[in-house]
Amino acid sequence: MNEINITDILLVSTALFFVGVYGFFTRRNMITMLMSVELILNSVNINFVAFNKYLFPQNLDGIFFTIFIITIAAAEAAVAIAIIINMYRSHHSVDVEDATDLKY
Repeated sequence: MNEINITDILLVSTALFFVGVYGFFTRRNMITMLMSVELILNSVNINFVAFNKYLFPQNLDGIFFTIFIITIAAAEAAVAIAIIINMYRSHHSVDVEDATDLKY
């Protein structure tokens, strides 16, 4: 069996990161932008786990950071979805261009 190298994991993580950045900067739909941010955060999680496994297998620092980021991402997604629902109720659209004239 071939073991997966850290280079392979970092290539997947880099590809995931740049797909997320591309999706964030090119899309106008807020839900798609939220999913792109989640892709970016998951690529960071992959990096933390990979470096923890290959560089410091005796420590759990990378795993703790990953759990912390997953928790923050869940809270961020809940708040963002609440904002998106509020925007959809007031504007009947989730387009970023429509968010410029939000009424509070």
